[in-house]
Amino acid sequence: MKASRRGAVPLLGLLVIVAGAVLVVAGVVTYMTISSTLSSQQITVSDDAAAFAGEHVDQPWEAYAEAKVIAEHANEIADGKTYAQLARDDPNRETVMNASFLQASLFTSVVAFGVAALAAGIGIVFVLVGMALRRTAQPAL
Repeated sequence: MKASRRGAVPLLGLLVIVAGAVLVVAGVVTYMTISSTLSSQQITVSDDAAAFAGEHVDQPWEAYAEAKVIAEHANEIADGKTYAQLARDDPNRETVMNASFLQASLFTSVVAFGVAALAAGIGIVFVLVGMALRRTAQPAL
């Protein structure tokens, strides 16, 4: 391998490691921020949830469990109809609308947790690839 190419590989490896480290830090910080923000809302998973009943919502599985319970409660209140299907003068329409917003917000936090974990995971892969690139550029002994 030419010396100029050999010198570029360690540099590329270093850049990939740095990019990976940035992704790991960004993913972890984002995950912690989402958890902290959810926690500050003082949400507790409903007692009739299939899982995590009574737990403080600060993790994706708890947010998902509470979103599912909210959907069930709204479905019961609206006799299986969605907000859009309820008549404008239906007294339950506002409650179902609020339930829909809460459910969507909790599901959005679940997705955000997933994106944060994905970023951190990709960052780890980048670090490993960068280390492998740097190792392949080292002269054989």
